[in-house]
Amino acid sequence: MSIPFKIKFIFIIYFLASFHSFAQRTEIPKTEKKSKLHATDIAKEVPAPYNYLDNKKYKGLSKSSQYIEMRDGIKIAVDIYLPKNLKKGEQLPALIHQTRYWRSPKIKFPFNLLTNGLIGSMGDMINAFIENGYAIINVDVRGSGASLGSRLHPWTIDEIQDGYEIIEWAIQQEWCNGKIGSLGASYSGTTAEFLTTTQHPNLKAVALLFSLFDVYEDNAFPGGVHNSWFTKSWGEANERMDDNELPSNYKKYKWLIGGVSKVKKNKPILKQAIEDHQKNRNVHDGALTIDYRDDTPKGGYIKTLDIFSPHHYIQKLNEANIPIYSYSGWMDGAYQNAAIKRYLNLNTSHKKLIIGPWEHGGKYNISPYHPSYAGFDHVGELIKFFDFHLKGKKNGLAQEAPIHYYTLAEEKWKSSDVWPPSNTQYDTLFFSANHQLITKQKNISNQNYNIKIDNSTGTGDMSRWKAVNGKITTAYMYHDWNEKSKNMLSFYSDVLKNDLEITGHALFDIFISSNKNDASIFVYLEDIDKNGTAHYITEGILRASHRAIQEDIIYKEIGPSISHKREDSLPTNKEEKIRLISDMIPTSYMIKKGHQIRISIAGCDKDHFEILYPEGYELNLHCDKKDISKIILPVIK
Repeated sequence: MSIPFKIKFIFIIYFLASFHSFAQRTEIPKTEKKSKLHATDIAKEVPAPYNYLDNKKYKGLSKSSQYIEMRDGIKIAVDIYLPKNLKKGEQLPALIHQTRYWRSPKIKFPFNLLTNGLIGSMGDMINAFIENGYAIINVDVRGSGASLGSRLHPWTIDEIQDGYEIIEWAIQQEWCNGKIGSLGASYSGTTAEFLTTTQHPNLKAVALLFSLFDVYEDNAFPGGVHNSWFTKSWGEANERMDDNELPSNYKKYKWLIGGVSKVKKNKPILKQAIEDHQKNRNVHDGALTIDYRDDTPKGGYIKTLDIFSPHHYIQKLNEANIPIYSYSGWMDGAYQNAAIKRYLNLNTSHKKLIIGPWEHGGKYNISPYHPSYAGFDHVGELIKFFDFHLKGKKNGLAQEAPIHYYTLAEEKWKSSDVWPPSNTQYDTLFFSANHQLITKQKNISNQNYNIKIDNSTGTGDMSRWKAVNGKITTAYMYHDWNEKSKNMLSFYSDVLKNDLEITGHALFDIFISSNKNDASIFVYLEDIDKNGTAHYITEGILRASHRAIQEDIIYKEIGPSISHKREDSLPTNKEEKIRLISDMIPTSYMIKKGHQIRISIAGCDKDHFEILYPEGYELNLHCDKKDISKIILPVIK
């Protein structure tokens, strides 16, 4: 029976969202709806494409569901996918995916007659792995979906231990050959990372897609500023799913989706699971009660956010010594920096890093000059990784460079053995009079710039931060940057005489004063084309009271290591001139000959981050030869 287009379309939208998280649809103005451009992110040589289609050994799949009882009696719901008509005695490697967002939805009658639920990116991936000889174990983590239990916070110790026991269960199944891998995107990527910390001997490789490394810096409090839009929207969506209801933005699909899929013939357990989930805590409520990394959320149910942050367990990750693939995109919130930091801190063999021209999830190629659907073969890249490590196939993975990244605007894949790339140099641009960015320090002309912060400035709905909650449904991210940036304080370079590739972590080093006791600084790096159109490249964020740089670093990172500890807080005295130094979110971007570099500065981003002073405040940027404000750019020469 063929599936009507409208129903198929709705299924696709649902499954794409549920693989990462739930979100609203974002439209772009009609004037921006240009003809579709070809996907430039298709890998032709680097990284090498993998022809897994010719390796298919099976056709079709079978699905079953059951509960696995944990050490404390809590029952965890799992779906098991196997090749259809798997021969008796035949054994396969198994991949574990542990999600907080319903392992599968309940599709209402009669639409459940049209699909087994495997539609969209998640369905394509499962089908491809099954046909290439893998078993898939899809899990509702403790306190979510159809699983029993509750959760005081994400990635609890019990949830992590459950993963270990699920591996123990899997290796005892007649269809499993004892080799286990794990993969996931966003929340489930972090779950796979925590599974690695259990150091189970049968876990042989993990792929961590679009996931954080440091909960505080990578998402909840970038630069010490509360990403309140995310914690609020994520907390609300989770609450509704815990009630076995669709998030508010998906209420219109209630006629199609009836909550989480129950384990067959276990409706009473699902009812108990929903009751258990009422004890779950909302992450936003906790985030509202803290400012610093070492603060304890109100209620004292955890000591600090670091308790459920992967960076806190880097020693265990290294002790596990298994291949880890860190996978992200340049507009994936700050998760590309998370992937880089993880890579830099891993001492394990066969670690890999890839950063493409993608948002959170890799559905779109977000290059401002070639916005399109992504053409990169994510499935093939992941099968190549697991085929090498779980099946021992000599597929060329060992001969590849460990790092692959895509340069936006140049539209080119590149590889490197180290990060930053070995041919990186650093150019400095100095802020000067008349809104100029100049290359020679001796030519600085003194001028102070006043910024009146009225809390009207924001970066809109098509942003890297909205992407992390799955809200982006277009490749045209930051398409309206001219409008969004018009009230910011901006500085311009001379017109470039040659192409300039910026790859790595830019750094801002500026002197400011405020008429309040604190400030939030947002610094944007931009490309101004020959038509005067501004293209957003990246940004840096720092709260003034968090400006202390620590000598005893928590982990390796590029740029200064900001403390974010309450004991290191540096309140700002009104009108006191202070120095702020911070790296910006990394990027790889080619600014073309004839274009200009622009730096814009704001004191708020109303669309995402906490507003410090609802009544507004004033900032002064100091540009003079004594206290030199500057931007340092990593360039490839």
